[in-house]
Amino acid sequence: MSLLRLTFLGTSAAQPTLHRNLSGLAVKAHADLLLFDCGEGSQRQMVRYGTGFTVDAVFFTHFHADHYLGIIGFLRTLGMTGRSEPIHLYGPPSARRLLHQAVHLGVESLSFPVEIHELKDGDVVPRKGYAVHAVGVDHRINALGYALVEDERPGRFNLETARALGVPEGPSFGKLQRGEPVTLADGRTVKPEDVLGAPRPGRKLVISGDTRPCPALVKASRDADLLVHESTFSDDEQERAVETRHSTAREAARVAKEAGARRLVLTHLSSRHDTDPSKLLTQAREEYQGPVEVAFDGFTVELPLRD
Repeated sequence: MSLLRLTFLGTSAAQPTLHRNLSGLAVKAHADLLLFDCGEGSQRQMVRYGTGFTVDAVFFTHFHADHYLGIIGFLRTLGMTGRSEPIHLYGPPSARRLLHQAVHLGVESLSFPVEIHELKDGDVVPRKGYAVHAVGVDHRINALGYALVEDERPGRFNLETARALGVPEGPSFGKLQRGEPVTLADGRTVKPEDVLGAPRPGRKLVISGDTRPCPALVKASRDADLLVHESTFSDDEQERAVETRHSTAREAARVAKEAGARRLVLTHLSSRHDTDPSKLLTQAREEYQGPVEVAFDGFTVELPLRD
């Protein structure tokens, strides 16, 4: 996977504001385009921020209305643009019932197949070059976080070693870099491990969805390149956070710290922090020493390859 880029389509909790749409995150993962949640207005945000509509799969964290009702209009727009390829929708129970209702609301049929899948904690959705892992989290209803985990990458190609072994430059180099052995003109076989360094780790992106801090999310976020964690409330709203099964910015930062995540982005902000999230940022930085930012609609993050 060469490209791993996030575009925040909506960063508000519960209700839209003038500045923030409801929950939605577009992730470009190599050739795939994935959505994580699809709040009302997500399709307009996709136009506004240039993500395109060629979505392969949508992963829902849970089925509170502000996280999934945008799928109704989005699917209809895909139909009007002539889509024929299937789209896959994933989520916790009761995904099949609720998404089936949404898919068929106000229209007899779509021009493309819609495949609905229910996931539970520990389920893995394999994709080309990476996988999406479902993580059971702590919210008021069935809810999942997700960890996008890239496959290991081959080690660095040692050009001088390959030349010394007599490997001709050109297609043979490419075969070795792809993990395929090469047979030389004199009958010798050069294996990938003869010319490649140690495998390099893939990247990891973790998306909390709506949740209280929980051990499962900490475990899933170990050494993550980026943790996107909800931070609905500030310290002075701690009781409200517990009552509604959400997190404060400080609690999100503690998850990142305990997990050893390399970077933290806060999202899903209460309207109290709509235009001035500085309190959230300050409280998070008091707990977590790594890079931390507050997302805004249109905020884009591109994760570099690991060495």
